[in-house]
Amino acid sequence: MSALLAPGLVALGGAIFLVLGALHLVITFRGPLLLPRDRALRARMAEVSPVISRETTMWRAWVGFNGSHGAGAMVFGAAYVDLALAHRDVLAGDAALQAIGAACMLGFLVLAVRYWFRTPLVGIAIAAAAYAAGIAGLRGAF
Repeated sequence: MSALLAPGLVALGGAIFLVLGALHLVITFRGPLLLPRDRALRARMAEVSPVISRETTMWRAWVGFNGSHGAGAMVFGAAYVDLALAHRDVLAGDAALQAIGAACMLGFLVLAVRYWFRTPLVGIAIAAAAYAAGIAGLRGAF
């Protein structure tokens, strides 16, 4: 694999996470896509607190979890785009950074298989495959 292609593949994996995270953040705060189809359920979620604290409701927690999830995916993706394109030598020489990226992508892939739907699953699978191929190429290049 060419020395130019490997970091590009890692960056592609990161960019997919960045885009998916940004889209998730947008649909969390705009539009109906993450609203329950059952309006009574949304109303009930706005009334009921989780066991951990009465300071929030299930609805506020739902919105907060989705917001932080989208932001986290964006930060993760941006970090690996930056590492791949601006700090390739650091990423190529640091097995811990490589493993953290792989573990995070694998974790998201497991969550997508188990709990989500096709669009994020396909995007995450493509991102993880690109990342894995890129890391393999980086390791071979140094």
